[in-house]
Amino acid sequence: MPRRTALKTLASATATVGAGGGLVSAVGAREQPARLHRRRGNIRHAVARWCYKSLSLEALCRAAVEIGIEAVDLVEVEDFATLRAFGLQCGMVSGVPGGITKGLNRVDNHDAIVAFMEETIPLTAAAGFANVICFSGNREGMSDEEGLGNCVKGLKRIAPIAEKHGVTVCMELLNSRHNHPDYMCDHTEWGVEMCRRVGSERVKLLYDIYHMQIMEGDLIDRIRRYHPYIGHYHTGGVP
Repeated sequence: MPRRTALKTLASATATVGAGGGLVSAVGAREQPARLHRRRGNIRHAVARWCYKSLSLEALCRAAVEIGIEAVDLVEVEDFATLRAFGLQCGMVSGVPGGITKGLNRVDNHDAIVAFMEETIPLTAAAGFANVICFSGNREGMSDEEGLGNCVKGLKRIAPIAEKHGVTVCMELLNSRHNHPDYMCDHTEWGVEMCRRVGSERVKLLYDIYHMQIMEGDLIDRIRRYHPYIGHYHTGGVP
């Protein structure tokens, strides 16, 4: 059963839950190879809030707990209390001004984004969460080199705040081919160079496997090569 279907089914209380907290599949637990049992628990799973808009946050959290998911990504500060009530983490805090299209590649956006980080990063740390998302913004005719320099300027203002509180600010890599036309941070090497220039362990990338398969492929090699610059991973199936 696909994870999205599983969560919706659990939320409506119609799924059968196995003794280990996982959904019972067509293959019974006793029929599964022993090696699958040994490997369970090696990956810490989260789900992205926006994928389950038909569910209330409470229903999503309840379903996540039922099947052993540890975190919900892309919620905002006002949602922290709900997650904590269910004993869940937030894998990636959202809410940055300007969203995806109006990001750090324009200096005019910096003051609002920095002010958001000054408020949100301490609250994220106090809640025990690890990451806050940010975006490059769209090109709108700007060269990648100019945008890179502007992102570095903005992130150098944010990095000391993140370092002080032990929170990592992650810029998401997104595809500009289908889902986010004109988005600037659309290649791994561009994002890695940005992180190198900022030079902080608290400024990294959110490596979205779905988006990078669309843009460049060669995922395993890039993950192995650039893992030190990646703070968090998202994934999804590519049709």
